[in-house]
Amino acid sequence: MNRNVLYEPFSIHFETLDVFPDKESKKNFFELVFILSGTGRHCINKHSFSYSDNHMFLLTPQDCSQFWIDTTTRFFFLKFSNIYLKDNRISKENIQRLEFILENANHKPGCILKNQSDKTLVRPLVEALIREAVNKDVYHSDITSQLINTLIVVVARNIAKYLPQKIDEASESRIINILNFIQSNIYEPEKIRTENICKTFGFSENYLGKYFKKHSGETLQSYISNYKTTLIEHRLKHSSNRISEIADELGFTDESHLNKFFKAQRGKSPKAFRMEFVAL
Repeated sequence: MNRNVLYEPFSIHFETLDVFPDKESKKNFFELVFILSGTGRHCINKHSFSYSDNHMFLLTPQDCSQFWIDTTTRFFFLKFSNIYLKDNRISKENIQRLEFILENANHKPGCILKNQSDKTLVRPLVEALIREAVNKDVYHSDITSQLINTLIVVVARNIAKYLPQKIDEASESRIINILNFIQSNIYEPEKIRTENICKTFGFSENYLGKYFKKHSGETLQSYISNYKTTLIEHRLKHSSNRISEIADELGFTDESHLNKFFKAQRGKSPKAFRMEFVAL
């Protein structure tokens, strides 16, 4: 099996197809696929979904993905490599959003644009990226980076609305706001303490615990711990950051504190986890 490797932080590609190429290859990148026009079906990890105009899919290196085209389809592909997470041109805030997207990409198969209004927002962003790629006018690199960063924020918003598992479009806005608050402040432990969340959203501590469990399917502390663990895993897999640097960024007192936390969550040290991933 061939290995499809992306050496740049990102690449943009677009084409019109009647038959999608049958690609049997491993890859080292994540991929956003936007449907500009056309219909068909997308199969990812044995789950099949109909696609049409303005649908967007997010694929990880582990995904088994294939498109079957019913009517001529205009595709837009935006590929992200792990290098993107190390690119100094990208703000720390957007790297964190990108981490969130990539780590949760395959939790909800199908079109990732859950907000109907965002489908109309994403399309002009994609069309602008295509124009910049074609015309390569003055400052096109800077404009392309800004457009991609905006796209990242929109995609992150749509994925955020559907985590954890019980959260969907029918969920109360308050639980979604609480989850967004936790995700936005996960790097600042003081802000996501129970007492501060209660103060921010007007809950008593006793009621917050019951409300969160009822609407999310897990306890508040379990959600925070699980989310923080996935961020640590992502840094271990997709960055060259030292464990001490990861500990500092995520608000642990020191490397030993992170090691103890991660081992309790995953049964192995961060170093062992990283070595296992690299060996794959």
